[in-house]
Amino acid sequence: MKTTSRPSFVCAFAMLLALLTGCSDQQPTTAPSLPTTSMQLGTKTFTVEIANTESARENGLMKRDSMPDDHGMIFAFKETTRNPFWMKNTRIPLDIIYIDLNAKVLVVKQMKPYDLTPTTSPGSYKWAIELNQGGAATAGVKEGDILTIPNAAQTATE
Repeated sequence: MKTTSRPSFVCAFAMLLALLTGCSDQQPTTAPSLPTTSMQLGTKTFTVEIANTESARENGLMKRDSMPDDHGMIFAFKETTRNPFWMKNTRIPLDIIYIDLNAKVLVVKQMKPYDLTPTTSPGSYKWAIELNQGGAATAGVKEGDILTIPNAAQTATE
């Protein structure tokens, strides 16, 4: 009976582990490296990631397990739009705040994890902000409020 030496077994096990790990369909749950800025929303100050490119807007907050309570994401568009948002591959419940060209809050809505139902705005918007669900209410943000959009989030780059 032939026996496998310990170094060969360890090497084979390490290779198998590397192959299995490399074939996993799980994606990283860490936040991508996007620019951030501070933004006053109601009575609270949030650190918001700026999604001002098509790629950043498409990925949004997908595949994240959590987000600090005082963080969010602002989506900046080159022109006003009425495109809906949905929660594909988004694990955390969110509020979405749609904001028009004059920085007026059009509506605040809640979105459920993994829900592919389109979440629409009642009118054209230039920015959308996502916060942890309940964050808008806690900060006192409501329809009709006028926000100050930080300079860094004023325009989309693409």
